[in-house]
Amino acid sequence: MGLRIYNTLSRRVEDFSPLVPGHIGLYVCGITVYDYCHLGHARLLVGFDTIARYLRARGWSLEYVRNVTDIDDKILRRANENGESFDALAIRFTAAMHEDERALGNLPPDHEPRATAHIGEILGITQRLVEEGYAYPAANGDVYYRVSRFAGYGKLSGRKPEELLSGARVEIDEDKEDPRDFVLWKAAKPGEPSWPSPWGPGRPGWHIECSAMSMKCLGETFDIHGGGPDLVFPQPENEIAQSEAATGHEFARLWMHVGPLRIDGEKMSKSLGNFFTIRDVLAKYRPEVVRYLLISSHYRSPINYAEDSLQGAQAALERFYAALRDFGDVPPVSWQLLTASAHHERFIAAMDEDFNTPEALAVLFDLARDLNAAARSDPGRARALAGELKGFGAVFGILQEDPMLFRRGGESSSEDAGIDALVAERSAAKKAKDFARSDVIRAELLARGIVLEDTREGTLWRRA
Repeated sequence: MGLRIYNTLSRRVEDFSPLVPGHIGLYVCGITVYDYCHLGHARLLVGFDTIARYLRARGWSLEYVRNVTDIDDKILRRANENGESFDALAIRFTAAMHEDERALGNLPPDHEPRATAHIGEILGITQRLVEEGYAYPAANGDVYYRVSRFAGYGKLSGRKPEELLSGARVEIDEDKEDPRDFVLWKAAKPGEPSWPSPWGPGRPGWHIECSAMSMKCLGETFDIHGGGPDLVFPQPENEIAQSEAATGHEFARLWMHVGPLRIDGEKMSKSLGNFFTIRDVLAKYRPEVVRYLLISSHYRSPINYAEDSLQGAQAALERFYAALRDFGDVPPVSWQLLTASAHHERFIAAMDEDFNTPEALAVLFDLARDLNAAARSDPGRARALAGELKGFGAVFGILQEDPMLFRRGGESSSEDAGIDALVAERSAAKKAKDFARSDVIRAELLARGIVLEDTREGTLWRRA
């Protein structure tokens, strides 16, 4: 039936048809780099990485653009607190973001434009809006977008003009014509970094950079604009208004937003003491466990981060790696060859229907069950199924570790042979009905931090 995607703008799942046949232009509103990335960022980063992986595996030519905001109020405040330049801080936390992404198994986007590298494009759009009467320079040196001029304002968020007005406010130093108006260009305060403009030295407003960078990379109209759950209003709404007023064309044809991430059912907040960076979590859990948790829910659904959620993700991955335990040397089957798999059609059907990862993961569990059955009767078929399981896993960025090392929770060591010997001795004791000796060995291993799992295929072990 073809690819179908939920469009935030139309509020329904639509048949997807790109501007250029076979090619997709995807722009994702990225990270403001003033601190280490947190778990909410991980949801965004892993979510769109998974979507990008699948689109490419499916045969689409994808141009994936994700920006970096490297100049804004938060960055300037943090740099001032640290006593460092804003650009040094932005470079440092951009590098940290890349480290976190690599740890989570993300592939880099095709383009990663920075706001400060596109000041010329930002000024060009702002100048065009001023000339067309969609924007105006104010007495305070700022340039504001005139919301009342754009008839479609509010169409993405579904908010009515009176709701937008009641939620707007005017700061003491602002000279807006209308409380809903938003800043395109901010006059520089003393000591702030600035760039020359027709309205005096200043820097970009928050929303204008995404219009400039997306259109620079993908054109005035492109296929998909993505973002986080907190980016439905005001930023995308303002992007639509300023972009379509400047060009006279539709901006993004389809809008995608990932769902919110909760911590034990609550919104993540430093004030609640439940704020976690990606690095905090990876210090406790293997990267694939965190990645699995993030893709195990549909990308639009809320996802809950809790100890039992992570333990469930760990258990799910252990089931896969248990099936793969004797096939560490089997390479993943390429997507082209996976088309011959009996599981391929179901996997495609799930992912083509708005990237339904839970349904697609259910296909992987069925494949692991078939692999376990074949391992007992048909070693050749079992090896083929192991390659298929790894191949489907690669689309999600999982099941790429050594099966034995994953289950054992760390690097192989000289201790492993001794543990294997004790496990074998325990298995022999159980077979001989020497349950006392079996229990002694289990207790001895547990005291050493080794957890045993008795399965139909034998006894497996891992480090707690």
